[in-house]
Amino acid sequence: MLEKSLLRPVLTFLLKVFYKVEVRGLENYYAACNNINPFEKRNEPKPDVGKNLNQTGIVIACNHQSFLDPLVLSVFIPEKPAFAMNVHQANKWYFRWVDLLLKTYKIDPLAPMSMKSLMTDVKKGAKLVIFPEGRITTSGGIMKIYDGTGRIIEKTGAALLPVHISGAEYSKFSKMGKKIRTRFFPQITLTFLPPVKFAEGENISALKIYDIMTSAAFAACDYKKPLLHSIVEAMAKHGDGHVIATDISRSDMTYRNLFTRAFILREKLKKTLDGQQYVGVLLPNSLGALVTFTALQMLRKVPAMLNFSAGEMNILHACNIASVKTVLTSRAFIEKGKLEHIIAAIEKKYSVFYLEDIRPTVTALDKITALVKAVFAKDFLASVIKGTDVNSPAAVLFTSGSEGVPKGVALSHVNILSNIYQASSVLDLNESDKLFNAMPVFHSFGLTIGMLLPLVRGVNMFLYPSPLHYRVVPELIYDCDSTIMLGTDTFFNGYARYAHNYDFYKVRLAVAGAEKLKDSTRQNFADKFNVNIMQGYGVTEASPVISFNTHIEHKSGSVGRAFPGIECKLEPVAGMERGGRLLIKGANVMLGYMKADNPGVIQPQGEWYDTGDIVEIDEDGFITIMGRAKRFAKIAGEMVSLAVCEELASHLFPDATHAAIAVADERKGEQIILCSDCEGVTREALTGIAKEKGIPELAIPRNIMHIAEIPRLGTGKIDYPELTRRIAQN
Repeated sequence: MLEKSLLRPVLTFLLKVFYKVEVRGLENYYAACNNINPFEKRNEPKPDVGKNLNQTGIVIACNHQSFLDPLVLSVFIPEKPAFAMNVHQANKWYFRWVDLLLKTYKIDPLAPMSMKSLMTDVKKGAKLVIFPEGRITTSGGIMKIYDGTGRIIEKTGAALLPVHISGAEYSKFSKMGKKIRTRFFPQITLTFLPPVKFAEGENISALKIYDIMTSAAFAACDYKKPLLHSIVEAMAKHGDGHVIATDISRSDMTYRNLFTRAFILREKLKKTLDGQQYVGVLLPNSLGALVTFTALQMLRKVPAMLNFSAGEMNILHACNIASVKTVLTSRAFIEKGKLEHIIAAIEKKYSVFYLEDIRPTVTALDKITALVKAVFAKDFLASVIKGTDVNSPAAVLFTSGSEGVPKGVALSHVNILSNIYQASSVLDLNESDKLFNAMPVFHSFGLTIGMLLPLVRGVNMFLYPSPLHYRVVPELIYDCDSTIMLGTDTFFNGYARYAHNYDFYKVRLAVAGAEKLKDSTRQNFADKFNVNIMQGYGVTEASPVISFNTHIEHKSGSVGRAFPGIECKLEPVAGMERGGRLLIKGANVMLGYMKADNPGVIQPQGEWYDTGDIVEIDEDGFITIMGRAKRFAKIAGEMVSLAVCEELASHLFPDATHAAIAVADERKGEQIILCSDCEGVTREALTGIAKEKGIPELAIPRNIMHIAEIPRLGTGKIDYPELTRRIAQN
């Protein structure tokens, strides 16, 4: 056995030398053995820890990344652990060494008695290592969890000690060789998380174990660092020659290209941006936008991502509240987007810098110098990274204005990176994926999930300037062999109308956000393209994602479960029997708002952020959106969801657009007006479908107005303020 031989110190030395194994959180192991419980489960009370935790044994649950895992765990767990292994895996030739060095229990899922001796030993205080996935990951993320771990804990009363291994998936001993760049000696980190003691008689489902393991995956991530640091680390991990992005120019950009161009741009912008903190960025999804964002991070300037579809007034308002002095843009973009009138308005108050003007000034020496800096980016950017406050703004985005005047949302480095790692802990993304992003980078969904997450995770992205090109986007997704696509219900509907049945043949993950995904849209994609759209939910203020449906945990009609590290609570709403107003807390929640009453100043919003959404959360944690708090009408003292009214119309005419608004009513307080681009919608038809579905009559609109085109924002959301103005004028 390993403990009784000289192998342990030898293996410890070799693993530290070749794999630079780092052990974190070892105090949590000793806490489990000495009856200390520092663990806090997300969205739940602290688990109850018994008085004699070490007397009932410990079940050490670990993710499974490579064939090295048992060796690393056996060497760096302080006391001799035993291992539970699937009998079919344990009998394979490459696992024979385990029996020679470690105590193992070979578990046969079809023979319950094979667990008898294991149970007995755990009750006596044994430390048992188990891989709840039952296999080495082939996705890079946490895979399906089996019930066995929960059953062992239920029967023995043992505490659960989560452990997360990271880095081993990049070794030659993983099963990821065809998907990622593996190497002989990657750095491996072993993170012990706080122990959990479940209540006696509690049902410990696979979903609960999955929650603990994804929470451990997030907790093991280092998101408290500058965004630029993560990008530099990504280049080191995936290789400076790894292709990270493409755009409509069809030019591939590697990490090396990105840093070379960013270093050039940094030098050319230094003098222009001297003394400025917030810099306006008016660019479409493109390699230029990616380089500009990176260069601004190098300068420790904060990009204020301007929404070029918001109109002249809102763009000027955004520049004002963020105290922008200079706007970076492109002449080609202004010309193709027919935005000359907007630039003319901006130039009256602010300085406009055209990126094309840099090219003639770039010398051969500039290029050579920048290339050298790119190769040694870690060294040349060390002082910048060290001098960056991780809790300072990394970007400013602006709310959509779908319900009022846009506000500036200041997102810190920690905010953005925590949301990236929260998403990574539940999604199996790797560098073999190709993400197609047509969601604009001035939108939080397009920036964090569509551009920065791929950049940090080494996922090749295709940046396309507009999601509204319904004929072009499907063809490009097909041509690029994209495996991940992003969109909203409106955009997915548009793509479905024009796409060939085979256009999305490679897509394994379609992510919907920003607005409610209609059942008809989901069903259409499943039937026509064999693609299951996964709906998520977020707000700009949360960087942006709060919850998401995955292939492992999914509930139709919901927006999934809250990401690890996000706490949720509901506040009762007068007039509503079910659900409540959703408040969230987490590292991804913004620094605060920027408003017109104090331009350039971030106004903190407190510990809990009020999303303004009315939701239900079921016993498994799945969130169902009932509507925006502002999108409820109070009729005769009762709260009525305007979204329910819209859904009634969508059941009758799923291909049309329907928008409900509330207006004052002298007799009942408020009344509902439904606007639709379909002339077939009538009050009688809505009354009939409401009766079928048991929906109260109050949800049926008093009036129906037929409008040729429902106004929308650039993000695809319905522009309710504009719609309300039109109604008021009639």
